[in-house]
Amino acid sequence: MYRIGELADLCEVKADTLRFYEKHGLLTPSSRTESGYRVYTQDDAARLRFILRAKAVGFTLNEISDLLSIELDKSNRVCADVKGMVDIKLAQVQAKMAELTHFQTSLQSLSDACCGGPRSAEHCSILEALESSTERVRVEHHSHDGNQHKEHQNESHQHTHGKTIHDESGN
Repeated sequence: MYRIGELADLCEVKADTLRFYEKHGLLTPSSRTESGYRVYTQDDAARLRFILRAKAVGFTLNEISDLLSIELDKSNRVCADVKGMVDIKLAQVQAKMAELTHFQTSLQSLSDACCGGPRSAEHCSILEALESSTERVRVEHHSHDGNQHKEHQNESHQHTHGKTIHDESGN
């Protein structure tokens, strides 16, 4: 039997985490002492480890609750139920990764187009691209010794969030 602090230490989490899981119905102490302290069993510790592993691979609290309901009724459930949940989560992660890759590419295009120099931001290609309805990115070619702003055109295109950005640097 574990008191809340002991179980928290055993699983390397804070006692508040256990209270949070209890509040959301994921974990319930097996009993309470006469003075009202929560008491957990080995089964509760195993359940907490299950919750922590599921959370570590990206499942939400609601999804963990669904997994726990399958775990508690394994004999009446099929493996396909669990695999279906994992496949849905995997598809969500893949979509998020694609979105982040798209953001990375778009931001890199904006960054590459800007000289980043000490001159006024009046002609900053990043601001111009974000303000523009055509989303054309003009590469700034400022020399840092005060020479005039120059623009070069090229036909290379970068896509930003479903829209085309023209990168006139040739990069």
